[in-house]
Amino acid sequence: MKKLVLSAVAVALTTSSLTGCMGQMGVSAAVTKANLSVVDNRYGRAGLFMLMSPVYGIASLADLFVFNTIEFWTGTNPITGRSPAVVDMPVEAIFKVNQHLDSTLTENPKLDKHLQGNANPVERIQLEYLDQDSARMHLFHQDGSESQLLGQRQGDRVEFSLNGEAIATVSVAELQAYVESRQS
Repeated sequence: MKKLVLSAVAVALTTSSLTGCMGQMGVSAAVTKANLSVVDNRYGRAGLFMLMSPVYGIASLADLFVFNTIEFWTGTNPITGRSPAVVDMPVEAIFKVNQHLDSTLTENPKLDKHLQGNANPVERIQLEYLDQDSARMHLFHQDGSESQLLGQRQGDRVEFSLNGEAIATVSVAELQAYVESRQS
């Protein structure tokens, strides 16, 4: 009888902890942020990653079997404090694709030029706020040429143009969500 009870408890614990496989991975993200904050070059970060690999493993296990499980059952990740739980979010909230891109923007001719060795790299950038609804970014290229990226808010949308040519329109809410995602 004792074996049956212990087996049932083990199965129940294992089953409930497996619900944590999907989650925000808050501890792992904190370890990654710490790694990236200590060193500012790729080789140092890679070396630190190798040295910290046991820490990454422990953090991942803690996320998978403890914190993501708590997130699953409570709806909030105890490490990040964010909700809803990843499993309750629509895929569009996790993997964002801008539905408003013009079809001409699905190819990247600048990348093609770069791959061919003909890129015009930016040397420096100057940001200018024209008014409360407009900002202009001056891009100074290494070859001496200049480009201008202009963003203008029109109600609840922001229109972007590069050298006077419209390139994208996004909602203010989309921009705010993007900024929030970059700050975490």
